[in-house]
This record gives sequence, C-alpha cells and structure tokens, in this order.
Amino acid sequence: MVTAPSVLRCWSSIVDSPLGVLEICASGDGIVALNFPGRAAAPASAVDDAAAAGILADATSQLRAYFEGRLTRFDLPIDLRGTQFQCKAWRALCDIGFAETISYAEQARRIGRPRATRAVGAANGRNPIPVIVPCHRVIGSDGSLTGFALGTGVKRWLLDHEARVAAGAA
Repeated sequence: MVTAPSVLRCWSSIVDSPLGVLEICASGDGIVALNFPGRAAAPASAVDDAAAAGILADATSQLRAYFEGRLTRFDLPIDLRGTQFQCKAWRALCDIGFAETISYAEQARRIGRPRATRAVGAANGRNPIPVIVPCHRVIGSDGSLTGFALGTGVKRWLLDHEARVAAGAA
C-alpha cells in the first residue's frame, strides 16, 4: 500500500489560469497536488528545497503553456500519495491522450479491474493532481459529464479547451 507519511513536507507556487488562481504543491520528488480555488490545500511552506523549486518552476511553465494551447502532454514528476488502487487508477489517467475521453468502465478495464467502475470513479474523485493527471478525460458510458470533483463546468471547460487546441483553434 502506498501511503502518505504522517507529515507531508511540500512547497507551493501559484499560477494564474483561465479557471482561477491555482496552487501547485510539490515535494522534492514531484507534484503532490494541484489545488483549484476553494479546494483544500496541502500544508506548504516557503521553498527551501532545490528539487521542489525546480519542479514547481517546470510545473508553472507547463501549466501556463497548457492553458495557452501550446502544451498537450505534461512532462513532470508526480508524487502520488494514496492507496495502491488509487495510484494505479491515477497512473492510468496519464495514458489517456490529449483531447480524448474514455468511460469509467474503460478505465476500470485498463487497470485490470473491469468490475471496479465505481471504485475507479471514487479514486478519480480523489485525484489530488487534476489537469496534470487528467481525470477530466473520463466520462460516463453514455457520454455524460459525470463525477468531477471540481464540478462539471470546469470539466466541460477543460474538454472544450483540449478540443479547440486539437482542432488548431486555440
């Protein structure tokens, strides 16, 4: 089981986005969280870790490029903290192509747990690194925008943004 240590040491940086001010949190090993307005933040302090500072600088740059339509795949270390099942579900999200969508049932099949559709949805709802770990690309089997912790309006915006960029209309 992968678990968070009792005391998580992380550092944070702020980036403006079309969806509001985002807080990026990183450990010395990778991105730990991406917090949207109103979402609880990980405890953070001033960056005094060179590795975390570099990760935060790269994440800020890549998030800006994503929102400007110049980046379609993040290349950042991530420091996933959750159960073994959650981490497996979250890693699978990173294999969904830019501007593509799959169903929760398909994600469950991809991780070898075809009967765990609801558990996959619950794991996605706890994804601490949305956008970078693209849980917004998972939709209902009927094509509906279901189950997004940040709200379906944000999910719709992200999917529409990616569709515009993929079509060359960013």
